[in-house]
Amino acid sequence: MSLVDVPAAATIRRTTWWRLLLRDRFACLAVVILLVVATSALVGPMLLGDLAVKQNLRAINRPPFSLDDGWAFVLGSDSLGRSLLARLIVASGTTLSVAVPAVVISLVVGSVCGMWAGYHRGWRENLAMRIADVILSFPSLLLAVVVLYVFSPSAGNIILVLAIARIPIYLRAARAESAELQSRLFVDAARTFGTKSWAIIGRHVAPTVLPTLFTVATLDFCFVMLTESSLSFLGIGIQPPDMSWGLMVAQGRQVLQSAWWIAVFPGLAIVVTTVSATVLASWARLAMDPGQRWRLTLPRSRRTSKEVKP
Repeated sequence: MSLVDVPAAATIRRTTWWRLLLRDRFACLAVVILLVVATSALVGPMLLGDLAVKQNLRAINRPPFSLDDGWAFVLGSDSLGRSLLARLIVASGTTLSVAVPAVVISLVVGSVCGMWAGYHRGWRENLAMRIADVILSFPSLLLAVVVLYVFSPSAGNIILVLAIARIPIYLRAARAESAELQSRLFVDAARTFGTKSWAIIGRHVAPTVLPTLFTVATLDFCFVMLTESSLSFLGIGIQPPDMSWGLMVAQGRQVLQSAWWIAVFPGLAIVVTTVSATVLASWARLAMDPGQRWRLTLPRSRRTSKEVKP
């Protein structure tokens, strides 16, 4: 392939990715939902102002699906007369500001350490794996509960604890992929020409390992978000006056029989977001695997029949 053909090949590749995504309706819907959640988390607090914390004692526990008090109360109000829709939008920013940094930190640290250990093998691999085994010996949620109970529960502490607890997931995946790649011919050729270890890892190992790590990170995002919601539900996560979806569920459970919407809508937001991320991870796993990508080109009926065929 000549240099003139490289931009054309890149354009074809981008077009193929878009076509693969558009052929899967569930993946498209998942992307749209995640984009809506991310956009709400970024620009929602700036547009709403103090609407999420503004109290109206004359509109306590207003039922949803009514525009009598304006569009802000279409999902009803809570026990202090605050707009539930506005609180959901603002809480999405808090929830994502905990889940995304925790996943990114654990992904970067775990993948770098895993690729370094898997490429060099020997004592480096043994040391990395023993550290991973020690961290994995403690359940992530239990470790977070103990640490946050000892220290003050804050967003920074939650991110740090969840990031450390999830590092072994990426470390083990990256080590396994790197250990298999370090004996390949193209890696041996790069080593023969005197290329340094980190250059080989960055140029040859990382591009092959990253698709797997991306799929793991997408699924891990669901786990981290559910963990943060569980911690906030237990009272050792996000603290008032800040708000998150898990904290809203915890506050709404006390009036669940009389005002069900206060707890149901935040819980529904958690479910829809995590399911969307799981669907996107399933699509990305097939799209990034050259051996399985052809499945996305089939109609869904034929794809399902081939998957269940023994």
